[in-house]
Amino acid sequence: MAASQLNAAPSPAPVPPPTLDHPMANPGYGKRSAPGQRPRTATDFAHLLPRDAAVAAYIDGLCDGADISVKTLAKTLPYGQCALRTTLNRLQEAGHLRRGSECVATEEVLIWVTRTFFSRTARGDEWWDAFTRGDAPPEHATQRPTRSRSFIFLAALGREKPALSLSQADCVTLEPQVSEWFERGATEPEILHALTEGLPPRIHHAAALVRRRLLDKLPPVRAASPAPRVVLRTLECAECRAPGNATAMPGGLCGNCRGKPDPARNGPAGAVPEHGVRARMSAVRAGLVPRAERGRH
Repeated sequence: MAASQLNAAPSPAPVPPPTLDHPMANPGYGKRSAPGQRPRTATDFAHLLPRDAAVAAYIDGLCDGADISVKTLAKTLPYGQCALRTTLNRLQEAGHLRRGSECVATEEVLIWVTRTFFSRTARGDEWWDAFTRGDAPPEHATQRPTRSRSFIFLAALGREKPALSLSQADCVTLEPQVSEWFERGATEPEILHALTEGLPPRIHHAAALVRRRLLDKLPPVRAASPAPRVVLRTLECAECRAPGNATAMPGGLCGNCRGKPDPARNGPAGAVPEHGVRARMSAVRAGLVPRAERGRH
């Protein structure tokens, strides 16, 4: 018994659930949820190693726009940056994560922004290729939609203020009110401050207090710029950041980083290798007939 306990793999450090104060990335960056995912279950990440499954579940619980860089995750989770970098690479190999860029059009300029796409449902390279083209298959009509940003916010409210713990029925009822705050441009920290500032010493009905504050403190509509429209999307190699499609980068790594040089870089059949270009040009120059002697030939 003692020998088996000594040989057993150590259990991963427990990962706390996502909180409302998890840092958000700069506007346009951070986590982006892939479309067409199945509803959450307890076995979504059972095929992963324990640490990878814990980190994946944490990222899955974050809202879009959350900062999921290695440095930020290391400040929140009980793992170092090296361990988290390895985990994110394994999530990429398993089809849950891809790094890339999107070109978004505003009224004035085209801007390339960095994206980290996350999918609770593991995806193959063909699906990620379709996703970059903008024609990924939509969610099946019989699947239940995932919880909204508003519902997740209300469900986590009790972790920030235990006196404001809400039931599932309360979250469903209050969900439209929180959605209206988001539609008016409010952020999670702003709503949290409005709901938790100056609470009375005793709260007899948390849902009634939240409902009243959401109504009384509703902010005015903010003049928002038109939503950016995605016009181009590409994926990147996790190691060298070279752009490409998912088929050319299975598991998120290009051929060079996998130790298999990309034949496309060598050009078509019969093309001169890069290292031989200079020698070939010298030979061509040597074979040219001087202009003064052209009439004699």
